[in-house]
Amino acid sequence: MESSSKQVTEETKTQVNSQDTTTQNTQNDSKKTDDDKPKNTKACSTPECTKASTLQCPTCVKMNIVNGSFFCSQECFKAFWPLHKYYHKAPENKFEKFKFTGPLRPGVVSAKNFVPAHIPAPDYATTGVPNEEIQAKKDKHIDEHTPEQIANAREACLLARRALDHGHSKVKPGVTTDEIDRAVHHFIIDNGGYPSPLNYHGFPKSICTSVNEIICHGIPDDRPLEEGDIVNLDISVYYKGMHADLNETFCVGKVDPDSLFLIEQTYRSLEKALEICKPGTMYREVGNVIGKFIESKGLSVVRSYTGHGVGAFFHLAPNVPHYKNNKTPGFMKEGHIFTIEPMINQGTWNDVTWPDEWTAATEDGKRSAQFEHTILITKDGCEVLTKRLPESPPLDFTI
Repeated sequence: MESSSKQVTEETKTQVNSQDTTTQNTQNDSKKTDDDKPKNTKACSTPECTKASTLQCPTCVKMNIVNGSFFCSQECFKAFWPLHKYYHKAPENKFEKFKFTGPLRPGVVSAKNFVPAHIPAPDYATTGVPNEEIQAKKDKHIDEHTPEQIANAREACLLARRALDHGHSKVKPGVTTDEIDRAVHHFIIDNGGYPSPLNYHGFPKSICTSVNEIICHGIPDDRPLEEGDIVNLDISVYYKGMHADLNETFCVGKVDPDSLFLIEQTYRSLEKALEICKPGTMYREVGNVIGKFIESKGLSVVRSYTGHGVGAFFHLAPNVPHYKNNKTPGFMKEGHIFTIEPMINQGTWNDVTWPDEWTAATEDGKRSAQFEHTILITKDGCEVLTKRLPESPPLDFTI
């Protein structure tokens, strides 16, 4: 964010001059009795300012914009101007001419969730750009984590698992994915973590929620879940300097047999892949195992998205494709931490990205499911850091 000491733009000066008039009117109104004064309960719109507002942006008044238009002082107005000016732009309907592949339609996306300043956060939390990760990716070396990093990763993964279980408990008909996002966000924050997706390359929410034909990266919104939907909750947490990543797909009420079959076989494919994870296994073998199993079930494996290394940064080497005959290099070694997260479709493996530049949908509109774990390679095999807990809500099939 630009420093408030920078020169204010001409448009800002005009706004401030208008607010000077507003301030003067406020001073004149102070001569009125308390009964004559309007009661203002709006808080200042500048983030982390808790003072009551005394001014309102004149342009917002003209445009009938209420949210984000109130300020406690000229200083707060000027400081927030670099972001506030975008409130004056008419929203663009990116979906107006888009040809959807299935029946799902986007809802309204609410404002980003607030993260208190005391929560340790990755560099992109304020900028939207993971600069440290981008630099680290230039070195394709796969990290062999230290005992201290592994201990912290276990704690981060436990928090992520508990956050996913909390989100799972909210899944039912009539609940919006935005409500689930808020619930998980507060759970993570209350436990001292940062929700890794929030502002990662500008992602607007704290979790990903992918419904029906959405493969991954669905943005939580105000569409209520419906009886017969399936929904994937993808939860990632930054805690004690380490990221953790996992997801599961759930039924919303009673679903059709084909959807339940899809969900269960996706889970089974992840189990099959975990069986081969140990030092010396080539990373490409993960895709061979998953691909062979899934094709035998008459389903398809998404190729556009892969598992990945995870640790001090959200996404690192190695890439872990889930489809057969991939050419990814590298062998698993003790201390490697990475995700396996097969995305499995009822129909074609091809995907289409929505105009929001995040949401990936199946090309034919058929349904998709996904499961994900974060895995540590140990001396003799692997440890599933995000494993289910005895108290985890049950899945919709027997495991």
